[in-house]
Amino acid sequence: METDVLIVGGGPVGLALALDLARRGVAFVLAEAGDGQVTHPRVSTVGPRAMEAFRQWGVAEAIRGAGWPADHTLDIAWVTAVGGHELHRLRLGTAGERTPPPYTPEPEAICPQHWLGPLLTARVGIHPAGPVRLGTRLLGFTRRPDRVSAVLVDGAGVRTAVDARFLVGCDGASSPVRKACGIDAPERHRTRVLRNILFRAPGLGALLGPRAALVHFVTEPGGLRYPLRAMDGRDLYRLTCPAGPAEAAKVVRRALAPDVPVEVLSDATWHLTHRVASRYRAGRVLLAGDAAHTLSPSGGFGLATGVGDAADLGWKLAAELAGWAGPALLDSYESERRPVALGSLEESHRNLRRTLDRRLSAALCDATAEGERARAATGREIAASDPGREFDAPDVHFAHRYASPVIADEKTPAPPAAPERAGGGDGEPAWNRSALPGARAPHVWLAPGRSTLDLYGREFVLLHRGPGTPDGLARAFGDRRVPLRVVRCDDEEVARRYERPLVLVRPDGHVAWRGSAPPADPGALADLVRGAGTTGRGVPGEGAGR
Repeated sequence: METDVLIVGGGPVGLALALDLARRGVAFVLAEAGDGQVTHPRVSTVGPRAMEAFRQWGVAEAIRGAGWPADHTLDIAWVTAVGGHELHRLRLGTAGERTPPPYTPEPEAICPQHWLGPLLTARVGIHPAGPVRLGTRLLGFTRRPDRVSAVLVDGAGVRTAVDARFLVGCDGASSPVRKACGIDAPERHRTRVLRNILFRAPGLGALLGPRAALVHFVTEPGGLRYPLRAMDGRDLYRLTCPAGPAEAAKVVRRALAPDVPVEVLSDATWHLTHRVASRYRAGRVLLAGDAAHTLSPSGGFGLATGVGDAADLGWKLAAELAGWAGPALLDSYESERRPVALGSLEESHRNLRRTLDRRLSAALCDATAEGERARAATGREIAASDPGREFDAPDVHFAHRYASPVIADEKTPAPPAAPERAGGGDGEPAWNRSALPGARAPHVWLAPGRSTLDLYGREFVLLHRGPGTPDGLARAFGDRRVPLRVVRCDDEEVARRYERPLVLVRPDGHVAWRGSAPPADPGALADLVRGAGTTGRGVPGEGAGR
């Protein structure tokens, strides 16, 4: 069998890449060892930048409608036990009543992996009608100058030889693909061995009433200080705790104050690692998602980083396969995405340390005056530690700015991250008010339900306003077969946010170049952004009219 891309691994990142390639008409096969069902979900929240990507791929609405109740609280509570003493609470409302933020058309969504995985798999399509081959493992592969020759085996033992132009390993933290390429992923912080217990507790939510939360951080001196999370907004929950021999049901009952029925569904030990691969590419083999980086789940940046990988890699693979990519384009995947993974890893580790470093009094759970004082002191400590950072850090999702050979150089400082705000007192983050090269193009509503982000995704888009038409740029891109759509937009708010009359946006929604006038050499710009130029410094960001 021959195909353009072989994706190994059908988790959320492999499926995200599949959605992107399908949208671009790229032929691919996705091999997933499992049956497409998720019995022990890990991912729970889909971050806002990932939701913007899913919006482009046409599945954001389905993710929001997957089943999370609109009236279920999104609060985060620190408690000695669920339904016991409450130490601190972040009041975040519900999904149904929450005001959308001004910087995105797609705020985060609650869609646990046991909903998200099957939803995305069905959207991509299962073999033989679609390209997803369930119950199929990669036995091995050989890298060749012009292709990757792989062998797949299905549940019946039938082997299939596959020749692919490229192979992408989305095969998880232990990634056999990464190991076969000899790529290391050094440990950046100490590994922790933890345990996830998935259980049902019918009636718990009704008993809790206003004390319910999306996440309860069970905080007690006996060792429970990790989250107990609502997984379907009804009666399904997941408790994270240190690994150990204790019976799962007993651990769960220790975390719950009310006496409710408990049914343990699964009990899995896992390793919390902090690793980033030293390389993301070995010839025609590339890595994405957990195969390239593993982060602490504290903050929910793992899925967001992986979906960002898929959005960056998909259009570059399509360009390579279509023949218009230069030699630097596919290499820029690593130079753009690896720094994002490193930054997200450190941010998530800071969140983890905030929880682990908290000193707890032995009297914290006692029904005594000393216990009351201990709980009050711990509550104050939690409140002073900026706990909301773990659950509301839009700059981590949006504010990174790519620096790579395919981005026009502009020596302008990056906009400040939250909580600093742009001038004008409108509460708008600075990174959504600047179209700096390398940054995500800002979101502006053009009409009800229609964002500037909806202009991007399939090709390069040249957004322009003012007199004249950028015919030279259009010809230069056409001569090189680089897909470009010119969009005239004289909207005042777009002009304010995008800052320049000419802004070139890549298919992944990041700005490639901007200028006050067309560049003196349009061909040099076209070569630069397709990876055939020498350096981003060859095309000044302000164009010939600077």
